[in-house]
Amino acid sequence: MNERAALARSEGDIVSHSPFDQPAQTWDARYSTPDYVFGTAPNAFLASQRHLLMPGMRALAVADGEGRNSVWLAQQGLAVDAFDVSPVGVDKARRLAADAGVMVNFHVRDCDAWNWQAGTYDLIAAIFVQFADPALRARLFANMVASLRPGGYLILQGYTPKQLEFNTGGPGRLDHLYTEDMLRDAFHELDILSLRAWEEELREGKRHNGPSALVGMVAQRPVR
Repeated sequence: MNERAALARSEGDIVSHSPFDQPAQTWDARYSTPDYVFGTAPNAFLASQRHLLMPGMRALAVADGEGRNSVWLAQQGLAVDAFDVSPVGVDKARRLAADAGVMVNFHVRDCDAWNWQAGTYDLIAAIFVQFADPALRARLFANMVASLRPGGYLILQGYTPKQLEFNTGGPGRLDHLYTEDMLRDAFHELDILSLRAWEEELREGKRHNGPSALVGMVAQRPVR
């Protein structure tokens, strides 16, 4: 077997045994600990956009895991829907919301099974949803755009390809990572209010911990 064939076989073996093949089981296993693996504080980039939020806005937290972001949004007075593929994660999210004294409409769903409805949300938060391969990501991004009301905001954060050098969190797969150009192209229907890539030390529980290569975007659906 030549070197190229050996590499292709190796890469095929990695893909076929990827944890993303069984996402519910993978995330159930990760969340099956007493602690909150990404912490209970909101994502810092999301929290930095607090000035956009108004009580009564309707929000969706995509793939929200153990609930840190949806609970924070509810604490700001928003009416929040949230979903995640992991029943274990959603159970922990419900406990976090109860402890915080807020209501969040939690569901166990994957991204394709969520009931996407056009023009529904004033805000969609998509924070490190990088389990999605390119095909799923395209469907997810299109559904998020369609589900925003005119004037509604999308707040998104993810890792860039440089994160593979840091190995301090994220999917560890190049095709799951974001670049500024990719996001600009994917969300061309929206008005991009801010989009930048940077490096920062993250301290978000056990799994986002250390030097990180990040990209963040805030975009708005046009009202015209």
